[in-house]
Amino acid sequence: MARMGILVGGGPAPGINSAISSAALKMIDEGREVIGILDGFEHLIEGRTDMILPLSAEEISRIHGTGGSILRTSRANPTKSQERLDRAVGSLQRLGISRLVTIGGDDTAFGAREVAAAAKGSIRVAHVPKTIDNDLPLPGDMPTFGFETARDLGSRIAQNLMEDSRATSRWFFVTVMGRKAGHLALGIGKSAGATLTVIPEEFSAETITVDRVCTILEGAILKRRALGRPDGLVILAEGLGEKMDPEELARMPGVEVEYDSYGHLRLAEIPLETILRREIQRRFKARGEVVPITDLRVGYELRCAPPIPFDVDYTRTLGFGAARFLLAEQVSEPLRLGGIVTLSRAGHLKVHPFEEFRDPDTGGTRVRLVEIDSEDYRVARQYMLRLEHQDLADPEMLAALAREAKLEPEEFRARFAPALNGYTKTK
Repeated sequence: MARMGILVGGGPAPGINSAISSAALKMIDEGREVIGILDGFEHLIEGRTDMILPLSAEEISRIHGTGGSILRTSRANPTKSQERLDRAVGSLQRLGISRLVTIGGDDTAFGAREVAAAAKGSIRVAHVPKTIDNDLPLPGDMPTFGFETARDLGSRIAQNLMEDSRATSRWFFVTVMGRKAGHLALGIGKSAGATLTVIPEEFSAETITVDRVCTILEGAILKRRALGRPDGLVILAEGLGEKMDPEELARMPGVEVEYDSYGHLRLAEIPLETILRREIQRRFKARGEVVPITDLRVGYELRCAPPIPFDVDYTRTLGFGAARFLLAEQVSEPLRLGGIVTLSRAGHLKVHPFEEFRDPDTGGTRVRLVEIDSEDYRVARQYMLRLEHQDLADPEMLAALAREAKLEPEEFRARFAPALNGYTKTK
């Protein structure tokens, strides 16, 4: 009888425990032994089989509404070397696990697929897609689990900060998690009604400079002042840092550029909001002005929050789907190694071969970015306050902006026009 295993990889997200509980309860109900593997692939790639937690119905039946992960999690990468991959497979085989549920984002999905392939059919994997970044290309544009809870809590934090900014006549620069995509930043900014949200997808160039982003922020502050307001809230997507030149970032005071086990820039170590705050304050100081700005980061507060009902409901269905797939005696050839479990908006479960999510150029899992041509983004942009081309074409507004910047109108146009990316708001 197959022994079932469950592990969690990547960053925490609301709903992990619900997915663990749902999958394990279904397997236990079918008479299977279920083993929780602690800390993702971390101990498996070291050849260890002692870091496990046997799961019983009594222990997991009521954890679905809790945050965090009872199995903990890590970013350990089993594909970093052939030796690691072989040890991970060997560890699972010594544990007697022939069916494995992995819960994680794009990197964990990639690692899970490679483990299944290296096991040559002896281990079948069901991957449950999880990330507050919402950057996995799920069918029908379904969100990844954890995103809705993170957006809900993040929006309430942003609303509180907006009231603080209004009361104290200051600006807040807030960086929101999202390694490549701006879904969470945009979702929070749009829901809270932030003054401005800046995401990496709005820049067509592969690399952007700190100066370019700062000029957008400076323009927004000047426009806000021209309209009579000294306060505001800027939401910055963490992924902006990934589009910036690492060498430029490394030259910033107090910045150390580091990479994780999957080769990604450690964006949590890049104080993007502080870098931008310092540069904006320097620009205003050069004009003899002081602009109160508080910088902070929102992300870790969101990852282990108790899931909202949407994510509890969603993950209970996904966990059931993962267990049902692994309990099946026979599967089609494309799913021999396993696949990724998804739920349609109509409520139908489906397991997709890993290859459907693979990026043919990188070999890794495809990433879903914000579509800036979508109505969703156009509406978000409509309600942002930021410098636009029409502001520079309007003589009255241009004159007001120039006064705030202590420049002549044509000087203002020459300085700020290059920073505009050509996006035109839909009326």
